[in-house]
Amino acid sequence: MPEVRRRTLLAGAAALGGTAAAVTTPGIAVAAPISPATSTPLVTLGPDDPRYSSLTRRGSNGRFAGKPERVHVVSTTEQVVAAVQRAVRDGKRIAVRSGGHCFENFVDDPSVRVLIDTSPMRAVRYDAARRAFAVEPGALLGEVYRALFLGWGVSIPAGATAEVGVGGHVLGGGYGTLSRRYGLSVDHLYAVEVVVVDRSGRARSVVATRDPEDPNHDLWWAHTGGGGGNFGIVTCYWFRDPAAKGDDPARLLPKAPASVLSFSATWNWKDIDERAFTRLARNHGTWHEHNSAPDSPYTDLFSVLMLNSRHTGTFSLVGHLDATMPDAERRMRAYVDAVGSGTGTKPTVQHGVRPWLTAVALVQETEPAPYKVKCGYLRKGYTDRQLTALHRHLAGPASENISGALWLVSYGGKVNTVAPDATAVAQRDSILKAVYMTSWEGEETAGAKPLAWLRAFYHDIYADTGGVPVPGPVSDGSFINYPDRDLADPNLNTSGVPWHTLYYKDNYARLQRVKARWDPRDEFRHGLSVRLPG
Repeated sequence: MPEVRRRTLLAGAAALGGTAAAVTTPGIAVAAPISPATSTPLVTLGPDDPRYSSLTRRGSNGRFAGKPERVHVVSTTEQVVAAVQRAVRDGKRIAVRSGGHCFENFVDDPSVRVLIDTSPMRAVRYDAARRAFAVEPGALLGEVYRALFLGWGVSIPAGATAEVGVGGHVLGGGYGTLSRRYGLSVDHLYAVEVVVVDRSGRARSVVATRDPEDPNHDLWWAHTGGGGGNFGIVTCYWFRDPAAKGDDPARLLPKAPASVLSFSATWNWKDIDERAFTRLARNHGTWHEHNSAPDSPYTDLFSVLMLNSRHTGTFSLVGHLDATMPDAERRMRAYVDAVGSGTGTKPTVQHGVRPWLTAVALVQETEPAPYKVKCGYLRKGYTDRQLTALHRHLAGPASENISGALWLVSYGGKVNTVAPDATAVAQRDSILKAVYMTSWEGEETAGAKPLAWLRAFYHDIYADTGGVPVPGPVSDGSFINYPDRDLADPNLNTSGVPWHTLYYKDNYARLQRVKARWDPRDEFRHGLSVRLPG
């Protein structure tokens, strides 16, 4: 199968590319710690410590490297409270890191003076008192999948890349390979423990649940899609399906499939002209319009159409289905045939059945690389004008020697059965996520041409709505877990629609009220954080 080169283009897809990597590239198995930390002390270090660069340069986006005055490596909630309290007392700007996959410089901002690293907090356990699974924020998704599956045969619908940390992933909504069948991560979120700072400057931990009678319920709601770095620092998540009954842990979360049918279909650009390309992209959108209902026989499908720029030579449709479902191979071939129908060319198709844990839990360790990512939700397939723009930017002269791509990630299904205001995730009728990306080698100056290409590409796709995906018949804003500071730049967003509407739509005002109650001093903030009212 085609090689996936994480160091170049796919470095920009670190938080969603695990399916492609799983189809093509062997990874590094990492055992999941399932016991909580015990007596590990709080570690505090500064720039002179030999560990400093390892902690400040472990973000996946090599464009950014922070220079905080100190880094706290925490293992318990109490240590997080202590670290936050010291930072507030000293008047220092705070940021928190778990897995390190933030696309922008929200953690590695020069104004951040105190970095709190939660990576040692990796416990995954069953909490009988709450009838829910407790997961600490530093756990990687692959570790969580392994612990839940081996311990109880269950899983949560979350990201497709095993090395992403739970900490920030869940806060933006959390979606992935099981989401069309089971919904978002936050649709199964029962409770959160959060370290917050009150108006007097006192740091403390609070547990908030989805129980509407819980006095802290609004804090739980804000953590079901409000994004990271807004209200406090999460030190534990608890997951339980809201429809689950009883106290048998094996029945409190969705069952993971025993095995999956992984596949890739690859087309050569030399065989594809503009007519064939637009036909293929239109087919893909039309198929998802017709097969993304909650009762679709394809809710077990997760796929990514990876439309790489022409100079890479090929582009691919990759993904997997539940191999234990009837006619998995027949349905896979029908899907691939539908996408390629009428193009006059046949892809190279490869597939194989693998155990589910092998498909989702292999961690791919990579060095940071500079990249830029932009995003948009799709309620239906692209318009004809947009399809023409897709081809122009991916196959035209401007894409020469650019490592760039558009990934169209399957969505919808059970995700769209939840009301837009039931969680902070407002986009509940989309069928695809469009992820535009570029990456480059070398210093930031080397990124000038790729960045210009990506911005022109994105603006052209959304030219009818001011260069951004304004909610409407086709688009539905963007995804806060793929943050893009360009959306707040009036030179790049000429729509008149503010960035927070693109991310949160009508939920933003409620998020602001939660911010005012739980972070009235604005201790937790970044370039696209929820603003205090007024």
